[in-house]
Amino acid sequence: MEMTLNSENKRSSVIPMAIVAGLFFILGFATWLNGSLMPYLKQILQLSPLQASLILFSFYIAVTFTALPSAWVIRKVGYKSGMALGMGIMMLAGLLFIPAAKTQIFALFLLAQLVMGTGQTLLQTAVNPYVVRIGPEESAAARVSVMGILNKGAGVIAPMVFTALILDSFSDRVGIELTQVQIDEMANSLVYPYMGMALFIGFLAILVKKSPLPELAKEDDETLSGKGHTREALSHPNLALGVVALFFYVAVEVIAGDTIGIFALSLGIEKYGVMTSYTMICMVLGYILGILTIPRFISQPTALTISAVLGILLTLGILLGSNESYVIANTLLVPLGGVMLPDTLLMIAFLGLANAIVWPAVWPLALSGMGKLTSTGSALLVMGIAGGAFGPLFWGITSSATSLGLQGGYMVMLPCYLFILFYALKGHKIKSWK
Repeated sequence: MEMTLNSENKRSSVIPMAIVAGLFFILGFATWLNGSLMPYLKQILQLSPLQASLILFSFYIAVTFTALPSAWVIRKVGYKSGMALGMGIMMLAGLLFIPAAKTQIFALFLLAQLVMGTGQTLLQTAVNPYVVRIGPEESAAARVSVMGILNKGAGVIAPMVFTALILDSFSDRVGIELTQVQIDEMANSLVYPYMGMALFIGFLAILVKKSPLPELAKEDDETLSGKGHTREALSHPNLALGVVALFFYVAVEVIAGDTIGIFALSLGIEKYGVMTSYTMICMVLGYILGILTIPRFISQPTALTISAVLGILLTLGILLGSNESYVIANTLLVPLGGVMLPDTLLMIAFLGLANAIVWPAVWPLALSGMGKLTSTGSALLVMGIAGGAFGPLFWGITSSATSLGLQGGYMVMLPCYLFILFYALKGHKIKSWK
């Protein structure tokens, strides 16, 4: 029996699905808030591009260190308690932002980010299986797509909330040298929003713990561990190359979503905090296009190929484009009452369209033919999220090393998209290393 559900529970999965949907929204909100937080802290703490990239690194590196321990915790306490515990850790992270803002110590912000990433990893590890197992197997793909839209939809809203609550009060301070009084005011403005978010997440943790959410049956430890299973899984090239493809995908996804604000700040854009919303809107559109077209009109490998090619073209456009050109804005935004933004900035946002269907396209290709090793392969694919730590880090290093500055940093995306293109055309077809 896969779930401890009785016939009464099966007749009504509306409440459990609503809870899971809410948790996916929270995960997206906390994740994509980084796109606004990163340039804001760069402005307050006067960080270099490399230092600013550590804000993302400390958040996403938590996946590398806590993914397997999270699975162990869930085996011990159960999925439902694991969710509540993950949210409790996220609440602690929100509270850590208070002393960080008061002292303006960069290391405390990094610690808060690391703790937030740890809580998110535990929550994700617990909540993702519900999407597949809480309803009919034949409709699982539709549920995954809906949860993805909710996650990215939260990425549209989070920067807007951050801008409305915090950034709008200081929009006149872009591009000027700040006094210590101004820095203190901007830092202190983080206290109440993060305190409110922490208390809200803590309240939700209690609700989840007491909710009618059914407990999933725990898997046997032997099916979830063992170096032999990992080695056997990695002996399948389509899986091993798929892990690398997802690593590079998450790298470019985070670069596009979370560095666009800091690039906008460097161009003197007052509403830099809301720029992540542009990327997320493009991702949501990409998700919808994927749902409508795959596999009805195009196959998953074809969709992945189109995504990689579009990513390569947009990256070249960012690197070679002029920050003084506004052709895209004049064509698409201004006629609809939108704002005037440079072409290079909007091409970073359009990367959301290129990135949207990479994750759902790579997973089935990577897990094809895995059989009993599917759960081990899935765990390895989740580890690819660590790309979100290293992509922005290399972007920061490259930005500091090139004459093009932040704009030149986006060249690190080219090899990422080239590998995704290789995987789409050939990598997923390789069945043996010999």
